[in-house]
Amino acid sequence: MKYRDLITLSIRSFRTNTSRTILTILGLGVGIGAVLFLVSLGYGLQNIILNKITTTDALLTLDVTSASDLITLDKDHLEAINSLDGVAETSPSLDLSGQITYDNETTDVVSFIIDKPFFRLSGLNFLAGKEFSASDANEVVVSSASAKIFGFANPTEMVGKRVRLNLFIPTDDKGGVNVFAPSADYEVIGVLEDENTSFVYIPLLTLGDTALPSYSGLKVKVKSSEQLNPVRDVIVKQGFMASSVSDTIDQTKKIFRIIQIVLGVFGLIALIVSAIGMFNTMTITLLERTQEIGIMRAIGVGHSDVAKLFLVESVIMGLMGGFSGVLIGYICGLIFNFVINILAKNFGGQALDLFYSPAWFILFIISFSTLTGFLTGLYPSRRAAKLNPLAALRYK
Repeated sequence: MKYRDLITLSIRSFRTNTSRTILTILGLGVGIGAVLFLVSLGYGLQNIILNKITTTDALLTLDVTSASDLITLDKDHLEAINSLDGVAETSPSLDLSGQITYDNETTDVVSFIIDKPFFRLSGLNFLAGKEFSASDANEVVVSSASAKIFGFANPTEMVGKRVRLNLFIPTDDKGGVNVFAPSADYEVIGVLEDENTSFVYIPLLTLGDTALPSYSGLKVKVKSSEQLNPVRDVIVKQGFMASSVSDTIDQTKKIFRIIQIVLGVFGLIALIVSAIGMFNTMTITLLERTQEIGIMRAIGVGHSDVAKLFLVESVIMGLMGGFSGVLIGYICGLIFNFVINILAKNFGGQALDLFYSPAWFILFIISFSTLTGFLTGLYPSRRAAKLNPLAALRYK
């Protein structure tokens, strides 16, 4: 029997038991939809977290700090690291105590003295505004906590305001401090989201010729991901500590992989229930068509053709269940995402896309649904092929 005839006979059986066939396909579709919904939620949450953590440049960047007080990260070490093979660029930073004044109100802040590339290499996300226009511009970036201290209910409103700074620069190891007070005002050009710490980012070159102690940290960007570990090993041998946000990313991916497996197992339970329902449908179909099988065998249809007839029918149902499941999962995801975003906006949050479905995963679950149809049709097809033609013709 040709496969075209097998498909035609299978589709004809769908028309004779339309309601039961549709319900069986929908049952399998609900199971596939549950898998897609839950696993896509896991992928979506992973993407949200990873996008918050880092950017492409930050993935290629090492955070270098002193391993002990005996080794300081000074200009000589900065030049040595900058000359290493595989290093694309570096960006030093210095942490100082300071004060910021706005509208005759002063508060203590942690002052990060940096150059312009620091923001890009750190992968920081701005709540409002932008990074420095130049490394010597009289501009600052503040935290949302700093903005709220000055009475801004909406921290973004502080962008464009002008502030004055005082920096406390250590002069020796005995606690000596030099107070540096720039004569010019600084413009707030950006706000970073941090509700817990009051800090300010200041361009390094605006300090001019002021004598600075050794740097607190150094961002080291490598030319490619393959050079990340070799450069890290050289820096560690020089007596410094070097870490990368990619290490955090790897750990986060492992955690979310476990979450996705757990969510997938819950969805798989629904799929197993659906598969049992489909198996039951195919068994009932076998009983209903026993006489038809007897007639087919009597006119010369072979064992293998009878088996193929049931297998093709179950595979088609599995394939249609896969497509319907993708549609069900996608629609449920849209509805759930819409409701959650409405609630988030009402409570002052921001809208997020909670679901993400990789193309390979959609193809996988459609293939898996088709395989499920094939497996549930194996037993009924083998049983149908083994029916005795005379016994099948007498069956009522």
